[in-house]
Amino acid sequence: MDNRRTISTISQDGSRNRGLSRIIQNNDEQDLEIDGLNDLTMDNLQNRQSTVLTSLGFLPDSILISIFSYLTPLDLIRCTRVCHRWYLLVSHHQQLWRRLFLRPDCTNGHIGAVHVRHIDKFISMLGTRCASSLIYIDLPVELVTVEILRVLALHCPNLEYLTLDFSSAMQLHDFSELNEFPCNLKRLCICLSEVIFLEAFMRRIYGYISSLNTLHIIGTIEKTSISSSSSEEVDTFETINISKIKTHAPNLRVINLYGIGFIDDNHIELIASGCMHLQCLALNFCIRIRGTSFKNLMNRCTKLQCLLLQNTGIQDEAMVAVNWSSTQLSELDISSTELSENGLLDFFSVVPKLTYLAVSYCDGFTDKVLNLIIDRGTLNGCRALDLSNTVNLNVETVHHLLTSTRHVTYRLEALNYTGHDDITEQFWIDTIRFLRRIKILIIGTAHSWFRQLSRRIHIDQILEACAIHCPRLTRFEIQWDPETLRFSENSSKFIDHLRVRCTNLLSFVLSDGVYYEGTKANFERAERFSVVRTTTMYQTSIVSALSFYNELRFN
Repeated sequence: MDNRRTISTISQDGSRNRGLSRIIQNNDEQDLEIDGLNDLTMDNLQNRQSTVLTSLGFLPDSILISIFSYLTPLDLIRCTRVCHRWYLLVSHHQQLWRRLFLRPDCTNGHIGAVHVRHIDKFISMLGTRCASSLIYIDLPVELVTVEILRVLALHCPNLEYLTLDFSSAMQLHDFSELNEFPCNLKRLCICLSEVIFLEAFMRRIYGYISSLNTLHIIGTIEKTSISSSSSEEVDTFETINISKIKTHAPNLRVINLYGIGFIDDNHIELIASGCMHLQCLALNFCIRIRGTSFKNLMNRCTKLQCLLLQNTGIQDEAMVAVNWSSTQLSELDISSTELSENGLLDFFSVVPKLTYLAVSYCDGFTDKVLNLIIDRGTLNGCRALDLSNTVNLNVETVHHLLTSTRHVTYRLEALNYTGHDDITEQFWIDTIRFLRRIKILIIGTAHSWFRQLSRRIHIDQILEACAIHCPRLTRFEIQWDPETLRFSENSSKFIDHLRVRCTNLLSFVLSDGVYYEGTKANFERAERFSVVRTTTMYQTSIVSALSFYNELRFN
């Protein structure tokens, strides 16, 4: 008997050997050169390892297609240059081209944008390589043409999400011959220009947007804030007609008007009169909103559950005038608003129970307001809470909320409590043990060196408390800077506990410094390379806890 011991190239258990047999069988059908793969022995393994075992050539097409499906469009284009076989696989499998990101300033992180150099070839690719599989595409202004929109309408029937970016436009193409436009869209995002009026273009597409259930209109507030000083008044033009959009898209469920300078309460009245199915309205950074339209809005849009009013000009009288007790409101963001303590007391005395509440940078949110909320049980069953930078809210009141009101903490999944100088590590050691369902946790004080904090925070026990009591933790941010943080020589042990016990942790954000470098090295040794990040490059938020988060994402 041959005393040479036959080994398996994949695993020594029988189930994986059977998986290898299936791969080999598929490869026989593909006429690939894998003869003799089952006959590998210890004597000839080293000779064969440099050829067959280290090559992707023995993988069948189905496995490669499955691998390619995880790649971005930019990576897929690079794969076409590897070999002729990969080129054919990537080019002829439409399911790989479900999303296309084409804007150069695309902020999809690692996704990256594809730069189109030849429009004719791009149009051909849309009709052949993407075709019926395409569900998402974003177009910069130079690609918003009659020809491209016609191809999308005729060859991409499953297209659901379209972004049209006019933000950098100085002149539009001629759309007088535009007679085709995707008619099965579920979401439409339009990025406005400061000077270009879009009515001529919108007039050609009004008849095709009746299927929309989500609408994003993105203003130019970021460009305006960068280009103008605080003392200058910036002229704002109504570059898009909100009234006609709501008339031709009556089935809208989610409307996001972000940073639009000309949006005021008259536009909200128009939305209220035509969007009876509205469930989520986001008006963040629409600074002309005062809230006088909210009474009619809540009376007519009886399904409205989510209202996001960050950095708007809402006033006490307008908020109090609404009969909130008869509404279905469950998610509210009033961050960076000028509501007073008395206005908030009147508001929260009638508002129904909330599952999401954000009041960061709200000076009127005081101990009286929070005690009223606790007494009424407004936050019973709350999933997400943002109390960051509430300067008139005492730490003791928040400590009582998080440690003594089990009806609040038993379902809490996201918490942001930052920006308070009086918080110690003992505060978090006491409260974290009650946050057993927490998934997103943001703590600390940013720029504590500037605030000249004399107190030092020992981080080891905070990490240990999270490791023991927060097994579901997915995102964790600590904002204290290196001058404030203190840690022991055995800090790596506590980092190990957090890494091992919080297996779902996707991001751990720290200020750049010695502790950050040590934590990053610890996670990288465990081959978790993208978890630890810096506060200068990444910011954690609780907005992902919103029920309509996926619909509200627009970039």
